[in-house]
Amino acid sequence: MQLELYKIALGQLKGIGPSKATKIIGKLSCLSDLFTQNDRELHLQTGIAHSILKEMNRDEALRTAEKQQSFNVRNNIRCHFFMDEDYPRRLRQCPDAPIVLFSKGLTDLNQSKVVSIVGTRNQSEYGRKLVEELLETIQSKDLTVVSGLAYGVDIHVHETCVKNGIFNIGVFGHSLDRIYPYQHRIIAQKMLENGGWISEFIVGTKPDRMNFPMRNRIIAGMSDAVIVVESKTKGGSIITAELGNDYNRDVFAFPGSVHQEQSEGCNWLIQKQKAHLIQNGSDFLTFMNWDLETAPKQLQLFPELDQNELTVYQFLTEMKEAHIDSIAVKCCMSTSQLNVLLFQLEMKNIIQAISGNRFKLTWKDCA
Repeated sequence: MQLELYKIALGQLKGIGPSKATKIIGKLSCLSDLFTQNDRELHLQTGIAHSILKEMNRDEALRTAEKQQSFNVRNNIRCHFFMDEDYPRRLRQCPDAPIVLFSKGLTDLNQSKVVSIVGTRNQSEYGRKLVEELLETIQSKDLTVVSGLAYGVDIHVHETCVKNGIFNIGVFGHSLDRIYPYQHRIIAQKMLENGGWISEFIVGTKPDRMNFPMRNRIIAGMSDAVIVVESKTKGGSIITAELGNDYNRDVFAFPGSVHQEQSEGCNWLIQKQKAHLIQNGSDFLTFMNWDLETAPKQLQLFPELDQNELTVYQFLTEMKEAHIDSIAVKCCMSTSQLNVLLFQLEMKNIIQAISGNRFKLTWKDCA
């Protein structure tokens, strides 16, 4: 319990992120030294300037940590320290990851597949159907879905996950002592049965506007991929997508009507090549190489093919023949990448080029 107290307190020190915290801890015999030794002793051990040590306000950080720890005990809240095994390993890679996260529920933060799904607060019927089809297609026992519990797309993601028994996590832009919006309290409670809540914010933190961009970096950082269902050109969904790109996550967006305000942001992300265009859950699974159900049969036919080559092959078995641009869009590949793959498949006598920059299978009997 005492060690956890110091971990929480470390997260409350001003100006200390994961990189600086790692360096400091590495120079100390134990974490408790940071809070039990005086400024002179810490300066000698770590080289931290006296002025910075005073700015850290370690005593105040400890008092805050004591309140949080007391709240954790009373409410069955878990603490995830950035150097511990149960901390989200994907988020740990991000330079601005929080030192400490707090969670409630069945929060396995390190399942093998994690996808964040976000969108506008003003969800259309088109967006509702996209969410339902997407989750129906990609659900699996080792998948975690992450969203922000906000109005519109986010809450519909959580509702659909709860309905279909999909493990899902809501990331809060405030502390875990409240539900915001209050109207989502019922679905939030149901989420605890097959998922949970997480937050970096200390108990008593209100849902202030400035907290939500911070929340969005966790949504993006703890996932393998970010999917934007519907979005205006400005807002939290676009911020999350941009953060996903910054963290080298795969970012996807559903296209929509140019006359529909809810699709403007998605269309912009696709146009600026900040997101891959997907039309359904199968597109997403194919791009992520998560859809492996048909791979054993194909691997028996062509054991020398890698997963990207199999993706092109599977598409051509459905379409019989296709233009290179259609293959690129459907298989979520760049033209340069696809040109190499098509050449390799031609050399293996699996496909052949026909007029008009189109391609078809050579192995018709294996389709």
